[in-house]
Amino acid sequence: MKKKVKVCLIGCGRAGMIHAKSYAGNVKNAELAALCDPVAENLKSAQEEVEVPYIYTDYKEVMKNDEIDAVIVVTPTKFHHEIVLAAANAGKHVFCEKPMAVDEKECDDMIQACRQNGVKLQLGFMRRFDKNFRRGKELIDSGEVGTVTSLRSNTHGPSEPKEWMFDVRNSYGPLGEVNSHDFDTLRWYAGCEVKKIHAIGHNFRSPEVKDRYPEYYDTCAVLLEFENGIVGTISGAQYVKYGYDSRAEILGTNGIVKVGTQKAYDVETVTEQQKTVSDSVNSWRTLFREAYVAEANSFIESIINDTEPEVTGHDGKMALRLVNAGLKSLLEKRPVELEP
Repeated sequence: MKKKVKVCLIGCGRAGMIHAKSYAGNVKNAELAALCDPVAENLKSAQEEVEVPYIYTDYKEVMKNDEIDAVIVVTPTKFHHEIVLAAANAGKHVFCEKPMAVDEKECDDMIQACRQNGVKLQLGFMRRFDKNFRRGKELIDSGEVGTVTSLRSNTHGPSEPKEWMFDVRNSYGPLGEVNSHDFDTLRWYAGCEVKKIHAIGHNFRSPEVKDRYPEYYDTCAVLLEFENGIVGTISGAQYVKYGYDSRAEILGTNGIVKVGTQKAYDVETVTEQQKTVSDSVNSWRTLFREAYVAEANSFIESIINDTEPEVTGHDGKMALRLVNAGLKSLLEKRPVELEP
């Protein structure tokens, strides 16, 4: 392998530029060498933020460039399958953002293509690289709080839903938009797969769309039963007004671990009204900035050292399975058993 792994970002929207900035001097042994996006406005904006030698509007042209060693796929989900297969067949390593694909069959195709072509496939679950969430996993593995009995994770996001998000059979709603990270976190913490899932949800913050989108929900609660008996709970919400909120709890027989914070700073103000005030985190881009850099470094290290990525295609497939099963449970108003 070359001294520097040359990377192309495919998809230069808001999420894509998080990765671009991570690779712009922060990732050891890697170089952001190309940008690709079919939308001229996205490409122009990206070029103003980072300088690269190659610019593309068609990802197929990226695959012809032998200087590119790896691609970062941050496009709409429906394009992941074709881009990842093209990259694998061109011998390029792949980092793919979540959700991995449209369905599990596409996930299997992507995993197989990367395996057959001898390239790495890593999925974008950055919480596994956040120092707080990693510390939670270390404490589980060390037995610090005894045997784990239950796990809790929440993601509440402040963004106002776009029109396409109201059709939950395509967008999945919060279960796919925000809670896929929670599904992955709890699988990681539990160390096994989910046996049963039960999800409920309602639309509280966008009542004006209830007639057109009666299935839309902006708030949900999910109950999980893992194969090893651990109980998991997830809280999801979109369009909250108090900031971005991502936290977890690990309850064991000998104690509890609380992971994450809602505070933007470890500072509080106490006023003469005897009220305590602290600033809230406003975005996932702020909260997980360092995690994205650590995630990118881990991907590059797996390429250079020829090791298994820390977050695999299987992890991406299992998270998608839970999103689909959760939506089925929510829409059909019943628990859903998952196949082993």
